[in-house]
Amino acid sequence: MKPLVIFEMANNHMGDIVHGMAIIKAFTDAVAPYRNTFDFAFKLQYRDLDTFIRPDYRGRSDIKYVKRFEETRLTDADFRRLIETMREQGFRTVCTPFDEASVARIEAHGIDIVKIASCALTDWPLLERIALCKLPIIASTAASGVEDIDAVVSFFQHRQKQLTLMHCVGEYPTPDEHLAIRQIELLRQRYPDVRIGFSTHEQPDNTVAIMLALANRAMVFEKHVGLPTERYANNAYSASPPQIAAWLAAGRRALDMLGPTERYEPTEAERDGLMALKRGAFARRNLPAGTILSANDVFFAFPPDAGQVTANDWSKYVSHTLTEPVTADAPIMARQTTAQHHRQHVMAAVKAVRSLLREGNVILPGLSELEISHHYGLESFDRFGLTMITIVNREYCKKVLVMLPGQTHPEQYHRQKEETFVVLHGTMTLKLDGAAQKVKPGDVVTVERGVRHEFHTETGVVFEEISSTHIKDDSFYTDPTIAANTQRKTHLAYWM
Repeated sequence: MKPLVIFEMANNHMGDIVHGMAIIKAFTDAVAPYRNTFDFAFKLQYRDLDTFIRPDYRGRSDIKYVKRFEETRLTDADFRRLIETMREQGFRTVCTPFDEASVARIEAHGIDIVKIASCALTDWPLLERIALCKLPIIASTAASGVEDIDAVVSFFQHRQKQLTLMHCVGEYPTPDEHLAIRQIELLRQRYPDVRIGFSTHEQPDNTVAIMLALANRAMVFEKHVGLPTERYANNAYSASPPQIAAWLAAGRRALDMLGPTERYEPTEAERDGLMALKRGAFARRNLPAGTILSANDVFFAFPPDAGQVTANDWSKYVSHTLTEPVTADAPIMARQTTAQHHRQHVMAAVKAVRSLLREGNVILPGLSELEISHHYGLESFDRFGLTMITIVNREYCKKVLVMLPGQTHPEQYHRQKEETFVVLHGTMTLKLDGAAQKVKPGDVVTVERGVRHEFHTETGVVFEEISSTHIKDDSFYTDPTIAANTQRKTHLAYWM
């Protein structure tokens, strides 16, 4: 979606329909180079002056806004001509109503978007009427507290309205130190389902504010515009066509510098420059084809050869297998290996384990290490495996073991360790020296030294293991291929 730029004409048409149309046409030329970067709209303001101004104040010239509004009055036909000109020049149409009768006029004129001024943000009779429109809504928030903004957002969201909130400072013009552009990010975080924009009143030659607002991910901009002539001068906060052109150029430059919101694609020059600084993998000794490389088989050194396996390719989530022999000290080339990536299997296992622990309401210490046992490889973990969380391992040991639905832990025994299992959640079938028994929550089973034991669960199970000290090489599997698999465990310290 391209950012939407709304040019606020307000009363800068000066009550002169010819001048109003000239403004629109002048800005058509100014925005022409930027239509691929931004969408554009023009905005009017509607007031039913015969009812909007209180009777005893009508015609008074000593009240600034009464005088301004009455002197710039346009007829219904005039407004329709302005709207027609906007559409002819390729602009969307936006209008701010200040009373309920003006909302009806917006509907009659076929305006695209209705805008709520900051002064009317909590004008609830007006908001109730606007909510009856079938139009997208943009609302400015100048001087409003979060409680009021919360209420307005809730009001329109409950009515399933498409809403955009505009950060706005109601000083005309706004000094740089009062722009408060970080409020855009505050609104984005507080209202994640609402599009956020910037209604800006800074000095017309300020081109920095739009860049900062885009960096804070504003997606809608409202800018006061006018066309200075010998007869009509611009006010201090309305931009001329050349000023808007410079402002849009700054916005496009900002977007170019900000780049994409998804992860960017590096250039070949960037890739090549970084590759030259990496360390390459070299064989410590003669390695035969079929070797699953471990840290004992390689060393890393700079500079690498083109196409070489590097230290950046090395991870506990990736295994490299040689497809041809490599001599000692030779570089290990990517073409000489096949790589298996396991991260997605590990993350899927962690996600499933966390889910089962939540389901069983099992609370664990925050820095407990997770050990994933994948006896026949991670790709078979859904059928054969177990996840172990070590709580303490001293003269006594406590672990929490997790098995996912459908998993089997192959038969093993211990020569030094005796252990007791307490089921916390789910059920499993436990085989002791081949004799099977069903174990359910609350059951306690002790496995003495030398007793072969195997687990299987259909439902998923969480159980405690309370034992004497865990000794690393004290697990003996009756299937010798498991002991031969030196890559059967993955350890994670930060997984919760």
